[in-house]
Amino acid sequence: MGTMALALIPGAAIALGVWSVFRIFSEVPEEDRSYLDRPPLGFRLVWPLIKLIVYYAGPRLSLRYRLDTQAKLRRAGMDYALSPEQFFAGKVVAAVAASVTLYLVLSMLGITSWTLMLAAAVGGYFYPELWLREETERRQRRIFKDLPFYLDIITLAVEAGTNLTGAFTQAVQKAPDGPLKDEFSRMLRDVRAGKPRAEAMRSMAERVQMSGVNSFVSSVIQAERMGSSLGHVLRAQADQRRTERFLKAEKMAMEAPVKLLGPLIMFIFPNTFLVLVFVLLVKAVQAGVINWGPLLWALSWPG
Repeated sequence: MGTMALALIPGAAIALGVWSVFRIFSEVPEEDRSYLDRPPLGFRLVWPLIKLIVYYAGPRLSLRYRLDTQAKLRRAGMDYALSPEQFFAGKVVAAVAASVTLYLVLSMLGITSWTLMLAAAVGGYFYPELWLREETERRQRRIFKDLPFYLDIITLAVEAGTNLTGAFTQAVQKAPDGPLKDEFSRMLRDVRAGKPRAEAMRSMAERVQMSGVNSFVSSVIQAERMGSSLGHVLRAQADQRRTERFLKAEKMAMEAPVKLLGPLIMFIFPNTFLVLVFVLLVKAVQAGVINWGPLLWALSWPG
């Protein structure tokens, strides 16, 4: 009887642990995401853990951190997909996952290093920040590339007699999908909700934070206030944005040889020299110019 009781103790402990974990997760309320975008794939894979951390640790985040993170998410176009608390929870999960993964790898190798695990945790914690920065840069590059085409559509619609809001609608309907289309769609939603068009455009420029978009918004608002022709202003903006895109492409083409210089010096040139030296040595040995005997004896003499 005592043996059976001892055998039941581990099972009861496991059952109690499972019930405790289930109780902790069951206390987390469900989030209404009816009007929100889907989170990125990496966050969706660990979404229960993110909700758990948000529920218990989210209220303890400072207001400054929330505002700064919200601004970063807005620039990346993810303010409707993630909240600052959820992004912080993703950083915590990434830190734990990196540390645990390294611990398992080191365990298989028979190595124990708390320093490496701590470094992995720090790297995992800051990895979402790097990922968000890359997403922001990728989004801004796409906006910079698509802006002249959108301005052409808006210019044609305005010159054809459509008002500015209708021109924005035509650009959203005719242009391909992309971050700029999402921004124009969001601006139109704000206008339909009763927000003044100038204020909605300023909000779009604040979200994107690009010089081209800021110049376009300022020029359009000023032209409307001054009563100037929107067609000429929009066409000048489209030409200027296209010129900027051409100059940036030309600059990147001129920087390509300089960027290739490092890989050439570090990887390609040494391999080329090794091949050439090997061929010259083989020919010298075959011609009897170099005798390998003394060299091999000198190399093997300490042994």
